[in-house]
Amino acid sequence: MITDIVLVVAAALLAGVYVSWRAGRIDRLHARVEMARAALDATLLRRSSVALELATSGLLDPATSLLLAEAAHGSRDGDRPRDLAESDLTKALRAAFSQPGFRSSLDGKDGADELLAEVEAAAHQVFLARKFYNDVVALTRDARCRPLARALRLAGKAAMPQFFEMDDSLLADTAAAALGR
Repeated sequence: MITDIVLVVAAALLAGVYVSWRAGRIDRLHARVEMARAALDATLLRRSSVALELATSGLLDPATSLLLAEAAHGSRDGDRPRDLAESDLTKALRAAFSQPGFRSSLDGKDGADELLAEVEAAAHQVFLARKFYNDVVALTRDARCRPLARALRLAGKAAMPQFFEMDDSLLADTAAAALGR
């Protein structure tokens, strides 16, 4: 009789520890999502700043500069969904870098190589930050969708994290090609 009670108490204690661990893990994953989102926002803002600097540098033709500046401002103003605005900035950067003779038109201009390298670095950082953010979101969603987490509502009232999808393809490749790398 006492052995049965000890076993039941031990099993309840182990179950409680496991449930507490799972809830703590979900909470830590949500904290990681928030930190990854902040890092992604910072890299997106940096990319927008560098794109605006490129647009106002005088290195591009006036039409491309205007297009790039408008896309950079559009990614900051919040009138449109963030993913669409950031995708538009990517397209504007891709259009600027893919112009025929783009690299040769910048030869001999002061600061051109450094600014282009900064644009390339910012675009690569956005790619990495978005990938890291989406990986953390996937882990969090997976942990929240497990049967025990759903049945016991271990996530509490926290909103389900959402993936951040945007067009960032080929930008780093195009910038690297423009830099002759």
